Amino acid sequence: MSEFYENPLGTRYASDEMKRIFSPDEKYSCWRKLWIALAESEKELGLDITDEQIAEMKAHVNDIDYDKVAEYESKIRHDVMAHLKAYCDLCPTAKPIIHLGATSCFVGDNTDIIVMKKGLQRVRVMLLNCINALKDFAVKYKNVPTLAYTHFQAAQPTTVGKRATLWLQDLLFDLENVDFRIEKLKLLGCKGTTGTAASFLTLFNGDKDKVLELEDKIASKCGFSACYAVSGQTYSRKVDYFVLSTLSGIAQSAAKFSSDIRLLSHLKEFDEPFESGQVGSSAMAYKRNPMRSERIASLSRYVICDCMNTAVTASAQWLERTLDDSANRRISVPEAFLAVDGILELYLNVISNGTVYPKMAERHLRDELPFMATENILMYCVEKGGDRQVLHEAIRRHSVDAAKEVKLNGKDNDVLDRIVNDKTFGLTKDELEKVLSDFSFTGCAESQTQSFIDNIVQPILNENKEYLGIKSEIKV
Repeated sequence: MSEFYENPLGTRYASDEMKRIFSPDEKYSCWRKLWIALAESEKELGLDITDEQIAEMKAHVNDIDYDKVAEYESKIRHDVMAHLKAYCDLCPTAKPIIHLGATSCFVGDNTDIIVMKKGLQRVRVMLLNCINALKDFAVKYKNVPTLAYTHFQAAQPTTVGKRATLWLQDLLFDLENVDFRIEKLKLLGCKGTTGTAASFLTLFNGDKDKVLELEDKIASKCGFSACYAVSGQTYSRKVDYFVLSTLSGIAQSAAKFSSDIRLLSHLKEFDEPFESGQVGSSAMAYKRNPMRSERIASLSRYVICDCMNTAVTASAQWLERTLDDSANRRISVPEAFLAVDGILELYLNVISNGTVYPKMAERHLRDELPFMATENILMYCVEKGGDRQVLHEAIRRHSVDAAKEVKLNGKDNDVLDRIVNDKTFGLTKDELEKVLSDFSFTGCAESQTQSFIDNIVQPILNENKEYLGIKSEIKV
């Protein structure tokens, strides 16, 4: 039996790597590491803290007795104090100096920043691997012609690889945002109960320089360049919004990709991975539903909406501190990371293992070729002295009539015959054949693709080659 609710982000979608980052062990051991960093820094700045006390604290970083913590919290209704008491039980010598001068947000908020940074670094690795897989896909299919679509109506041809560069570019935008966000993240530091650092100023007998130096030391020990210059008791909740906006951007890119794959699946030009024993439909056994792409779309929608949690939370904060952010942030921030992790695992799986069907693309291209050639015919006839506006209207009329016969009566597309027989164009069959023979199916698609890969994508991958090589292993 499984009696209680389990979060599917953990059981079905997110990787073990991301789940570890947002695990209780990671969170609460980080609290203890922050208490150690605080004690070490205070000692370095002259407070009476011994090496023995710090050694004792370090010895018990990971000895978290969750049952004892729960027992304490059931009585005092404060999670930080419950963990502090459990830690002090393990560190009797250090007990007098643990959490000295700090408020609960010292461990809570600083840990949230540290964990979000680790989460973004994991997201960055997955983004790079998706970009690498897309690069390989784009190069492989850079010269495979396919219909492009505007309004999901057949338009001038492109190539399968060129279309992939559009997905690639979106992910590169996302990578830029992730890098920017990682770079700009700062710690809360040790600002005290209302952001004035009054308790620390007292500890250091009014020495403001030591208070500032304390923050610098803590930031350095935690792998950050600095702390935010000002705050209330908490760091501005706009930071959470900035981070989740970045995750939302990734979800937007992935959702667009998944929608395109679903459309191409309908056209039978692309199939996502399908294992030998996989069931596509419980009722219609022949079907190969694009379920992984649909799952990307589903999770992406959640992340995009989840971003609003942080926007509303940031807008609803009161003065220097209010606690109505806490319960929301415990859910909204980790779940956004877990969902994006699942999205990128699926993205990597689909693009690495999907199947392209060039013959189906060729078939669709051939069906629409007469319409595709009309623009070239127009340009040719104008060069011969024709009136562009008159010719455009004639092509429009013939195209509409030909399309009607195709749709209503299932006839072949005879728009080219209609044009060559229309004296408005003054076009012979030999001239028509010449126009068709000179017709460039895909324009600069192939060269654009290769140039984009060579000049934009590959240099980024070369700089990050140590992060590449991840294989996607989806659970369901």
